[in-house]
Amino acid sequence: MGTGTEEPRLTVDELAARAGVTVRTIRFYSTRGLLPPPVIGPRRVGHYGPDHLSRLALIEELQHQGMTLSAIERYLERLPDDLSAHDLAIHRALVASWAPDSAETATRAELERRVGRALDEEDIDRLGAMGAVRRTAAPDAYRIDPGLLRLGAQLLDVPITCDTILAARTVLIEHTRSAAHELTRLFRDEVWDPYRERESDPRRIEAMRTLSAPVQPLVVQALVTAFQRSLTEELRAAFGTADAEGAERGPHGAP
Repeated sequence: MGTGTEEPRLTVDELAARAGVTVRTIRFYSTRGLLPPPVIGPRRVGHYGPDHLSRLALIEELQHQGMTLSAIERYLERLPDDLSAHDLAIHRALVASWAPDSAETATRAELERRVGRALDEEDIDRLGAMGAVRRTAAPDAYRIDPGLLRLGAQLLDVPITCDTILAARTVLIEHTRSAAHELTRLFRDEVWDPYRERESDPRRIEAMRTLSAPVQPLVVQALVTAFQRSLTEELRAAFGTADAEGAERGPHGAP
């Protein structure tokens, strides 16, 4: 497992609250070898870090996709040993990208436990601008996107205004939607329509129609890889190589 930039500092109770699971679940995952052991500190207290939190999120997402624990074990065994919390978060995003959108309802106290800190109204606004949290008509109920919430929590202390976050989100949505539109058009015009015209068996036509399901994660991974490489080049051009190091690694931890 890769070494995060932050020292392990979460107790098992704090890790469970941040991840939205029980302490019993964490200990069960540890006994199955799905979660690395904590760093033992003073008084023999185990401490967990960002890598543990990201790995827990990935395990939960794989379970959400219907994978058994044995299948998850095999999946994690194939991952490189030096993956950082950032790399694991990308893996989780790739796994979740072809799942139906999901949201949860949480109280303010539950939201703060998930984020790991007290939140003021400005924090809620910033999380809202990221799409991670949405206020509801009830005064103490919030709709949260679990995946975006974990990422948003890491950005709360970054000095970026809500206007900048909203502008960045608009750019991302606009261009990803455009890419999705063009890729769909390409599949329809070059693959689907010609196949339907020359194929008469309804079963084979239906099989082709459902091809988008297994292809989608491959397309998403290709888009993420292409975006990371493009971002690295842009950062190098704008700020020099030192500032581009954070975008160097691909989804599997390799350049």
